[in-house]
Amino acid sequence: MGRASWRDRIAAARAERVTVSRVRTLRAVTHRDGARVEVLDATGTPRKLLNFCSNDYLGLSQHFAVVSALQDAASREGAGGTASHLVCGHHAMHEALEKELADWLGAPRALLFGSGFMANLAVLQSLLGDEDICVQDRLNHASLIDAARLSGCKLRRYPHGDSTGALRLMRESIDGVAMLATDGVFSMDGDVAPLRELALAARVQKALMYVDDAHGVGVVGPQGRGSVAEAQLTFEQVPLQLVTLGKALGGYGAAVVGDADLIEHLVQNARPYIFTTALPPAQAAATLAAVKLARSEDWRRGKLYDLIAHFREKAAQAGLVLLPSETPIQPVMCGSDTRALSMSATLEQRGYWVTAIRPPTVPEGRARLRVTLSALHTHGDVDGLVDALGRARDKAEAEARVAEMLR
Repeated sequence: MGRASWRDRIAAARAERVTVSRVRTLRAVTHRDGARVEVLDATGTPRKLLNFCSNDYLGLSQHFAVVSALQDAASREGAGGTASHLVCGHHAMHEALEKELADWLGAPRALLFGSGFMANLAVLQSLLGDEDICVQDRLNHASLIDAARLSGCKLRRYPHGDSTGALRLMRESIDGVAMLATDGVFSMDGDVAPLRELALAARVQKALMYVDDAHGVGVVGPQGRGSVAEAQLTFEQVPLQLVTLGKALGGYGAAVVGDADLIEHLVQNARPYIFTTALPPAQAAATLAAVKLARSEDWRRGKLYDLIAHFREKAAQAGLVLLPSETPIQPVMCGSDTRALSMSATLEQRGYWVTAIRPPTVPEGRARLRVTLSALHTHGDVDGLVDALGRARDKAEAEARVAEMLR
């Protein structure tokens, strides 16, 4: 056999994506104004849409205090991080942000990373090896799954939310280090992991528990301290926790917070930390301002949860199929990829931006519209969206009936 052609391989993959309606499309945003955006359509024409697919849950990404902090720091310190933290890239602004995050979450120490994906790689690769096991929820974020695979450890995945299943998998491997890793709030379903039960399973099996709370910190728990705080767990029970800075906090980057010895181990051993450029100090300054707002302005979470309740009430009245989520992530289930794409396109025609989520991001037959709510939205915005969703569903169902008749 001759050497395989990479062109043939990517052409075959492209053809398969087209056949099953799974081509992903990049959309260029030309302007943001609160929850409203201007987006280029397929012809390059700008369209003004009300955004219901952003992770800017608290509406901080454009807050004047956050933007001012970014501008002021950039004018003094420049645009870049200039080097890795351990060379000369660790700035006093990074230090201040790490201390603020640790204080907010009640942790001994925090460590900044360029992204949540990099942070998860760092944690699992520096703590796990060939003789170890990582037990994970089946619906964990892709970065946790990839990190376990790249660490070389044995990866075992339990049914979604099944703490008994997690305990059973840990019992099957009694040698080496064990880690129990889970999302706090699941990014596609919007539900919260049973953290108290999982923490008990981890304690019984002497496993290190790690919670990726990317979609929880800032939104759930007392003072927005996340799903771990909501479950009333300490950092003795959950020694490491991931915080992303680009969702509820509106910026970019991530931090791992937790046990001081574990954090120092990451500093000394985590390749994604050692061998990458630090975040720009100006970005750290902006996030520091955002953290202070998230800590002090509880009204943002109050408004957000009022909108969540309003959306769920109106969606139920309209007969929309939702998952049992009490977070800003509100999946509207569509089933087939074709129906999800049809509904998303209809919504855009009516002025709403809601992305269709399809496999492999979600399981087969579980395509959906991932509606996300923000403190920037109003009751009127939600009412309009629900009305448009109902009309989009009816249109998609009519299209499906016609397609069935033509078979």
